[in-house]
Amino acid sequence: MWTLALRTLRFRKGGFVATFVALFFGTAIVLACGGMLETGIRNNVPPERLAGATAVVMGDRGYELHPGDPEDSEKAVSAEQVPLNGALAARLRGTPGVTRVVEDVTVPSTLLVGGGIRAGGHTWTSASLGPGTLRSGRPPAGPGQVVLDAGTAGAADAGVGDTVRIAAHGGTAPYRISGITEPGGRAELFFSDREAVRLAGGPRKLAALAVIAEPGTDLRPAVAGAGARILTGDDRGFAEHPEVLAGKSDLISLSAVFGGMAVLVALFVTASTMALSASQRQRETALLRAVGATPRQLRRMLVAETLMIAVPAALLAWIPGRLLGRELFGRLASAGITSDAVEFTQGWIPMAAAGGAVLITAVGGGLVAGRRAVRSRPTEALAEAAVQQRWFSWIRLVFAVLFLSGTAALSIVTWTVMDGPAAASTAGPTVLCAAIGLALIAPGLTKVCAVVLDRPVRLLTGAGGYLAMLNSRARTVAMAAAVTPILLASGVATGNLYLQTTQSDVNNRAFTENLHADAVLASVSGTVAPSTAERAAKLPGVAAASAYVTSTGFIEKPAGGGAETGDDGLPLQGVGPDAAALTGVDTSGLRGKAVVLPRGAGHRTGETITLRLGDNSAVRLRVVGTYAGGAALLPVGLLAPHTTGGLPTEVLVKAGPGGDVRTALRGLAGPADGLRVEGRAELVADHVEDTATQAWINYLMVSMIVAYTAIAVVNSLVMAARARRREFGLQRLTGATTGQILRMVTIESLLVAVIGLLLGTVAAATTLVPFAHVATGSVLPSGPLSIYGAVAGGAVVLALGSSLVPAWAALRVRPAVAVGAAP
Repeated sequence: MWTLALRTLRFRKGGFVATFVALFFGTAIVLACGGMLETGIRNNVPPERLAGATAVVMGDRGYELHPGDPEDSEKAVSAEQVPLNGALAARLRGTPGVTRVVEDVTVPSTLLVGGGIRAGGHTWTSASLGPGTLRSGRPPAGPGQVVLDAGTAGAADAGVGDTVRIAAHGGTAPYRISGITEPGGRAELFFSDREAVRLAGGPRKLAALAVIAEPGTDLRPAVAGAGARILTGDDRGFAEHPEVLAGKSDLISLSAVFGGMAVLVALFVTASTMALSASQRQRETALLRAVGATPRQLRRMLVAETLMIAVPAALLAWIPGRLLGRELFGRLASAGITSDAVEFTQGWIPMAAAGGAVLITAVGGGLVAGRRAVRSRPTEALAEAAVQQRWFSWIRLVFAVLFLSGTAALSIVTWTVMDGPAAASTAGPTVLCAAIGLALIAPGLTKVCAVVLDRPVRLLTGAGGYLAMLNSRARTVAMAAAVTPILLASGVATGNLYLQTTQSDVNNRAFTENLHADAVLASVSGTVAPSTAERAAKLPGVAAASAYVTSTGFIEKPAGGGAETGDDGLPLQGVGPDAAALTGVDTSGLRGKAVVLPRGAGHRTGETITLRLGDNSAVRLRVVGTYAGGAALLPVGLLAPHTTGGLPTEVLVKAGPGGDVRTALRGLAGPADGLRVEGRAELVADHVEDTATQAWINYLMVSMIVAYTAIAVVNSLVMAARARRREFGLQRLTGATTGQILRMVTIESLLVAVIGLLLGTVAAATTLVPFAHVATGSVLPSGPLSIYGAVAGGAVVLALGSSLVPAWAALRVRPAVAVGAAP
């Protein structure tokens, strides 16, 4: 059978090339998504600056959501740094086997040079643990000195002895460069230990403790009960890049969602391509049955042929799959979805999963498609091979019902149960379920559409349309094979693109409606001094000013602890007591330990709650009011010390009648102050840009899947056109001209595109109508009509190009030769 399969490959190169292309790209896409998923699961962050430490101790940012529930041990990642203190450092120093403990802090800093150079500030002592050896100069000896890495010094065009101004911890100050270290992987500033600890907020705000110890030293007794965790190996990198802990779930969920979509699409396209290839060979299979081949021999031949194509395709896809995965990961990191400190990992597991899934699907698709010719009597198989009409099977019907039932269930849940952005979690998968469900019964739907369009097409196109409609009704199964990938591509593209544009539109409108400030004062270092709000409030033309900071926390259950507000936590906003004009909420009671809760939190005014703040600190708060928003409002003086920066991040400013706050605020935001002023229009524009950046990632992932589906469109139509060489030859022998045949093929291609777009639009509607209803109150999604125009135009161009080019090539062959050629 292997010899026969090899000979078959030699004489059917076109069909097998199409199959190879589908398998190759399908494996590469699945492998790329698998690599990103493995990267998220492993979350490897090799240490750099603290690489010389035996172990690193950092605050435990894990928060147990359901304590006491053995069936649900899920933990959330706290939004802020969990600080350590000097007492823990003393206990570690007293541990037998520990030779040295280095206290480390991280101070978000900006060199006020040009547009500003963002860098991390650290203790000079910690520099000895990494690659940052001193290249020139000397260590910082006091509060007014700093050491820069060579890369940062070069970007600032500064050297030893120069003075630079640095913004950090809500203020700015001049620092003399005492030394320059070898360049590291990131911009780093090294202050004297005392100065770095001061800028971090004091000795109780230590970010990590780097421990150098003898092999076998047990640090657990010293750390027990301190709310800290011990990091070794690559995990030490978490102390340098704590944002990786929170970003892990984002990368995993994004990779899982799009990876699952890619797997389903790839497997469906692979099975469809194999089925089309096998169905076009039913005449050959029937002849082999007629000359004595047994069903078992034919199955072995089909398996051998598939393996000869699938195995090389899967192996060759390893390199582009890895490159594609690395490129996608790099784009996610540049967009801020994940940290670029994470090491991209793609081992043998994604390769085995991608190759195995595609291989099994390819073999199964080929065997299922050829089962009738293998099992039928030779005479029946020959008759069926002439014009394939049978497509229905109970297995196909069962899977179609399952997918369409899932579509109905998801649509109903989205419409009736879900609310706000969470509706996207059920609306997103709906279009794929609908597209696959419709694709499984595509031959029947194609026949119905062809009957409905029969009369209009004939009236508009004349003889060419008449012949095209006869062909479409006689070759329903073959036509459906071309309709299916267009249905899949247009449905997935339309559904996901308009889902994203609707989300972005709702998000931007909500931001604009909730923005009560006329201007914002922000620092280039990320924090502002609390006194900045008081100074701004005294300026002429300013009606109100309030310091502002955000975080995330959890309302705890009264008994037993654990989260009461869901696994994602409750957004927290810190504002001043006079911020009513800036928030649209009565904040006069926000003094001391008080909170204004969203009504959806389920608590009433006068109650007392326990709120777990972003640094895992618990505080008892009195509810002084409720409102219709989604975030809890706290006194900024209470919330800010429990954030990583320890200070407010912005100052919200409301203009008085006829006041020009931007002009007034410029006196506070000079180049030496490290502050910048943003007006309302700039704030909205920045938010729209941030939303567009995140939307762009979804567009990229969807485009990748749609591009692969477009390859399937080309494959299907090219294979279908090549299989009709004998038909074209017979038509020419009976008097048809080349132009008439090409006009017929054009009408057929347009019919395929129209039916595919119609069914794809139906699939997309199952997602968009319920989501738009929940998000906007309308059944129409937000977004320009040009998106649908581009999808439709792309489908028409693909259909025409993929049909007319191979048809034109087939018509170059003499009719008599074409009629005598193998089908």
